[in-house]
Amino acid sequence: MIDPELQPILDAMVAAPGPPPEDVPVEQARAAHAAETARLAGEGPDLPVRDDELAGVRVRIYEPAGARGTVAYFHGGGWVLGDLQTADAVCRALALAARARVVSADYRLAPEHRYPAALEDALAVTRALAADQPLAVAGDSAGGNLAAVAALRLKEQLRAQLLVYPVIDAGVNTPSYAAFAEHYGLTAAAMRRFWNLYLDGADGLQPDASPLRAADLSGLPPAYVLTAECDVLRDEGEAYAAALERAGVRVTLDRRKGAIHGFWRWQTTAYARATVRAAGAALRAALDG
Repeated sequence: MIDPELQPILDAMVAAPGPPPEDVPVEQARAAHAAETARLAGEGPDLPVRDDELAGVRVRIYEPAGARGTVAYFHGGGWVLGDLQTADAVCRALALAARARVVSADYRLAPEHRYPAALEDALAVTRALAADQPLAVAGDSAGGNLAAVAALRLKEQLRAQLLVYPVIDAGVNTPSYAAFAEHYGLTAAAMRRFWNLYLDGADGLQPDASPLRAADLSGLPPAYVLTAECDVLRDEGEAYAAALERAGVRVTLDRRKGAIHGFWRWQTTAYARATVRAAGAALRAALDG
């Protein structure tokens, strides 16, 4: 059952005219993603923010009063959609909740820049911030994928990882893909299209694309894995949480009941704000060691 606060948002998505999401041209999909965020994200908390460049990547830096530690943040959008602005409100909220500096990365998008361009940018930003200990990585959806791979590659330099309904495996064949294939916002067909645009023929089953396929997950930083109950990505995120636990990693799995994909950004809802507060508190505890 969808949360009552999120149900009207989902109803509007399902009733929206036009072709299926997987058939919408990329530029049109980007505009729709930006419009959805503008409508549902709000402005977020008021705190010092500045745009800059780090390791050749545009970033937006959020610095709440009394910030301790840094979070490298990677936005969602299937590696195809999204930018600094679509992540703005939720990064403001996360910075305040975690009492940490958040550095949001405007990584290169597919199909103009195929795999591994987005990952290269995510790794470059994370490495550049590594001197600013304590450091965590975070991201939602495709950004959760980038955060998870960054944690795999740079585990010794990180205190924590926050993975919000992350894309974790290119197999796209879990039970949640079947259960929520249509009518729940992100469709199975749209997610397959995102994978195709991102990979452009590259091997999607290598760990740098599908971290669930990594041979060794030991020694990774503590993970807060947040999934949405009614989301095609639910099962792979939870499978990754279980795999991390088996490898001896400290994991908090937070399945949000009645949630759908995308809700994390919708900061006009009390549901999303409460979720960010919980995730931010977990980040704060991890950054404090």
